Amino acid sequence: MEFKKIQLNGFKSFAEKTDFLIEEGLTGIVGPNGCGKSNIVESLRWVMGETSAKSMRGSGMEDVIFSGTSNKPSKNIAEVSININNATKDGPIQYKNLDQVEIRRKIEKDKGSKFYINHKEVRAKDAQMFFADLSTGAHSPSIISQGRIGALVTAKPTDRRAILEEAAGIAGLHVRRHEAELRLNAAENNLKGADELRRQQERQLINL
Repeated sequence: MEFKKIQLNGFKSFAEKTDFLIEEGLTGIVGPNGCGKSNIVESLRWVMGETSAKSMRGSGMEDVIFSGTSNKPSKNIAEVSININNATKDGPIQYKNLDQVEIRRKIEKDKGSKFYINHKEVRAKDAQMFFADLSTGAHSPSIISQGRIGALVTAKPTDRRAILEEAAGIAGLHVRRHEAELRLNAAENNLKGADELRRQQERQLINL
């Protein structure tokens, strides 16, 4: 799967709808300091499911919404979408038959954010797992933001392991394993409860 287009609307410094087309090969975005290059990188992490406002250089997640300037009023909504080419049919199994997949995240003041895959609302976890299955995501080592190199050098062994697992394409497996373990534990607890109820009913029958 390949990223084909990134669209920003009301996200940080991008007050108006702005499209970035990504061609085959190497695509570079250049410009003077303060023109919004870092915001483009952050928009990628955000649409992939970033949950930390601090990593978005804000005190709250609503800080990603365009706050206005002397020439433009503030916005109430911010949206970022990624269009992904799946012509090779190597995307996550539930999307293998689709030629293109769009992932979109929208945040509205006082209403929180929502995720959409091909215009269908999904959980944040679903969007995060989509990218995890592609061996990428909001915390992918391939997305290098300011100060990232220093953080990697001083990272704890467990954090480095997570980076290696994501690079190897197995990060999503751990999430699914954890979910399966939770379901198994819940089933075991239900069985214990049912067994205790059965014993109580047997004792009641004996008393009768």
